[in-house]
Amino acid sequence: MPLPQRAFAAALVLSLCAPFVHAQSSPRVTADPRIPALLKELGKVRTPNTAAISPDGKTVAWAFNGTHGSELHLTPLAAAGAAQDGVRSRVLSPDTVGVAANSAPGACSASHPTWSPDGSQLAFLSDCAGGDGNWQPGSQNNIFVWTVATNGMKQVGNLHGMASSMRWSPDGKSIGFLYVENATRRAGALDAMKPWSGVIGEDGVEIQRVGIIDLATGEMKQVTAPNRHVYEFDWSPDSEKLVFVAAVPPGENNWWIAELWTQDLKQPMQSMDTTAATNVHLVFSPSTTPGPLHGLQIAVPRWSPDGKTIAFIGGLMSDQGSIGGDIYLIPAAGVAPMGHPKDLTPNRTASPAWITWLDDGSLGVSEHLGGGSHLTAIDVKTGKDDPSINLTLPETIIAGTDVMSVSTSHTKNIALIRESYNRAPEVWAGPLNGLKQVSHLNDDAKPAWGKSESIDYSNEGFHVQGWLLYPANYDPAKKYPLIVSIHGGPSNAAMPRWPGVMYGPTPFSALGYFVFMPNPRGSYGQGEKFTQANVKDFGYGDLRDVLAGMDILEKRFPIDKDREGVTGWSYGGFMTMFGVTQTTRFKAAVAGAGISDWQSYYGENSIDQWMVPFFGATVYDDPATYAKSSAIDFIKKVKTPTLVVVGDRDGECPAPQSFEFWHALKAEGVKTELVVYPNEGHRFVNPAHQSDVLRRALDWFETEMPAK
Repeated sequence: MPLPQRAFAAALVLSLCAPFVHAQSSPRVTADPRIPALLKELGKVRTPNTAAISPDGKTVAWAFNGTHGSELHLTPLAAAGAAQDGVRSRVLSPDTVGVAANSAPGACSASHPTWSPDGSQLAFLSDCAGGDGNWQPGSQNNIFVWTVATNGMKQVGNLHGMASSMRWSPDGKSIGFLYVENATRRAGALDAMKPWSGVIGEDGVEIQRVGIIDLATGEMKQVTAPNRHVYEFDWSPDSEKLVFVAAVPPGENNWWIAELWTQDLKQPMQSMDTTAATNVHLVFSPSTTPGPLHGLQIAVPRWSPDGKTIAFIGGLMSDQGSIGGDIYLIPAAGVAPMGHPKDLTPNRTASPAWITWLDDGSLGVSEHLGGGSHLTAIDVKTGKDDPSINLTLPETIIAGTDVMSVSTSHTKNIALIRESYNRAPEVWAGPLNGLKQVSHLNDDAKPAWGKSESIDYSNEGFHVQGWLLYPANYDPAKKYPLIVSIHGGPSNAAMPRWPGVMYGPTPFSALGYFVFMPNPRGSYGQGEKFTQANVKDFGYGDLRDVLAGMDILEKRFPIDKDREGVTGWSYGGFMTMFGVTQTTRFKAAVAGAGISDWQSYYGENSIDQWMVPFFGATVYDDPATYAKSSAIDFIKKVKTPTLVVVGDRDGECPAPQSFEFWHALKAEGVKTELVVYPNEGHRFVNPAHQSDVLRRALDWFETEMPAK
């Protein structure tokens, strides 16, 4: 039901004629001379993006973005643990194969290494083109295979699109991957949406399918049907079937209604329609199950070694790729009508995010635990943890494209990328409780910010965890301002990370702020009950958790209550917008890619499927639930100066939402500024824009909450 303050139509006109700040306009004069120096230091960090350990556990292939794009390195685990000359053990790329160790990288990029099951070959992506010893960088990534014994290199297949998530078949004869033919953009909601044109939802829709390359013949086929967008897949142990999570296109919207399918590769596809093909079988659909997963999300399908069972993670998830929930088991043949899979981890006080079968009886698990990472193994019969596999890290971990993924070997050695507030991102490998540093990209990096501390407290019957960063050069005899940074999601968690030149909370500590990063109800880390605790309650219980944490901090630390600010991106941007309508406690705010009006948002965004599980109904069936959490409906209560930033092609939190909030603040006489960044989606990719957002935010708080 539209309310008098609603301004969606006006916002569309304002986007053409209003005097907002364009990102390419002249920047404001920086109030604090420390900011440029801080940005320069943050820009020096080099972040590895993939780590893959060989099946025998002896060699780690890892990649990071270097001078000429992504560089792929090979490091013997025996050589890990001591700093090496620069970062190189051996550079592997089509234009550098055969060179000696510690040589300079080539001109081509190489990334996403994936070992064959027997460890004799390594597949990776590279933009090398030309061949015949005359490799040159090109515009198209293709799949290459390096053979260890012969040091031979060859391109396999000839792609014309975007490939990702490579997985060798268990027999080593094929490589499967996700493929968008003739792709013009990444097929995800975080990336910049195409400019609106043509028949919306029909023209120019890019569909991600599973492609398979036969290594003997070099033949590449797209094996899944074009009427299903595939998000993840896994091979059966006999290499004759696939299990995959898929939904009808468009893919960026329908992940939230995706289903679990299997496909027999031995049988030909009789129909390009998945529902009519006899070799494709629907294993599980959250939309029809009567169990706890009804209407929720599924991810990370994994086929058991004996071929009898498929494991996956299911739960309430607000973003594709941000995974958390319970672990479920289902027979590979599916369940009977009206049946539902077995919940292996009911009432678990953590949020599993990634799984892998260690053997037929156990699953390796990587999960959010509080605001940290926990690695364990779970017995699939009893659901109990293996006490011999137990590692908790106050860090963020990842090995590949899957969140919290870990690269495992046939031995007990693993590989992963670790980072925290105190540890710059590096590749580590070895046994679980004896990991050694493999890469040395950031050995000279030192924190410019203060120490970190986990903050635990209770509120309204919930246990809440958060992270606190002390001001740099902390002196308990002085008073300091406080920045509250609320994470996106809401199904996500504030995790310890080393900052780069991206918008984030850590740099505020370097300028002398306390920084509080709470994980209120709705976050991962304490199980499904906690994650689902803000359903139909956005901005109320979760905001009370945030404010209760502030109360505790003010009692424990020398915080200047007259210099408290709030910020966040995405759901954190919404919480910032909504928060300043509910309290005058914050003296300044920065809202990144926020949501000001849930009712108009429902019809604007490219991912409306995510909203029904969180609001309980569509906006057309229950507009009141959407209205009660809309900042625009409380706009006259706002007194807080607010900087608003957004990308002009954001599909998750479209720019009109930021226009609405900015326009309303202007109309109400509240100091505000809107900055729109061209050709950016929900996740900014232009380095100049990334730096500009952070600089403006730092400057905003310095200006609006000046030192006394």
